[in-house]
Amino acid sequence: MDISVAPSSSQNPWLRTLLHSDATRRLLAFAALIILIIFFSLRSEAFLRYNNVVGILLATSVNGILALGVTFVIITGGIDLSIGTVMAFSAVMSAVFLTEWNVPLALGVLGGIGTGALAGLINGIIISRMRVPPFIATLGMMYVAKGLALIFSDLRPIYFYEAPQFREISMGSVVGRFIPEYDIPNAVLILFGAAIIASILLSRTVFGRYTFALGSNEEATRLSGVNVKTWKTAVYMICGAFAGLGGVVMAARLNSAQPALGQGYELDAIAAVVIGGTSLSGGEGSIMGTIIGAFVMSVLTNGLRIMSVPQEWQIVVTGAILVLAVYLDIIRRRA
Repeated sequence: MDISVAPSSSQNPWLRTLLHSDATRRLLAFAALIILIIFFSLRSEAFLRYNNVVGILLATSVNGILALGVTFVIITGGIDLSIGTVMAFSAVMSAVFLTEWNVPLALGVLGGIGTGALAGLINGIIISRMRVPPFIATLGMMYVAKGLALIFSDLRPIYFYEAPQFREISMGSVVGRFIPEYDIPNAVLILFGAAIIASILLSRTVFGRYTFALGSNEEATRLSGVNVKTWKTAVYMICGAFAGLGGVVMAARLNSAQPALGQGYELDAIAAVVIGGTSLSGGEGSIMGTIIGAFVMSVLTNGLRIMSVPQEWQIVVTGAILVLAVYLDIIRRRA
């Protein structure tokens, strides 16, 4: 007797490819973003006003930059819990370079980014050479960076009174010079510029190919002759550099380095990456998806604030959406 069995998703190559497609994950994240925009627009006329849209873009800039860096780490199957406090420490070091050591502006900015890269390098060495789990290694760095930020700042904010041009990095407007009615802050341009660089690194370089290979099958990558330890260290160093850039942008936006600021930003960045379709299991992800995820987070926060939802409930909603995104990723991988 001939009994026909309907093919499952695992037997259907086309369906399997569709489920694991980066384009599909980006499309779902983008659809969620559009739904949120429509919902909040209908709930409040103020949501789509120009000033509020610029506010959303500005709020996305720092979280988006941090999310770009942690995308590389999560694609390898790792995690970085230190990016928030590393961001704060990098901001403090930029302030120290510019206001106490009186170095030129460019060197002060590079010093902040370099501070983040150094922290990432240390994370990478501890994880790849000493074989400490990423969760523990970066958790330790989170506290180390937080303590160092407080030490170097002498427990107080550092203001950029002696470097007034520093604020222009984030709050100036190159676009506004040519189109005065559209004074989009430079921080937004920095976010998109960083996204372009991250996208090229991930999709067009050997570094990007090895990043995906580490997340897909680290042992097979090692057996193929790749120096896994070196490349994994480089991934965490890149993540730290993006955290340093985020610190510079944040300090310029506030016109001060706030040593106590930073803790909690890592969770928002990780949430943006996961919502954007990067799998916590590693081996899958995209920069475009991360940017969309960052905007989902900012639109959600801004919309709930406009609707006068208490901040504690905003946190609850954000956490619930993060859990839902991870659960959907689990379902997709099972399928």
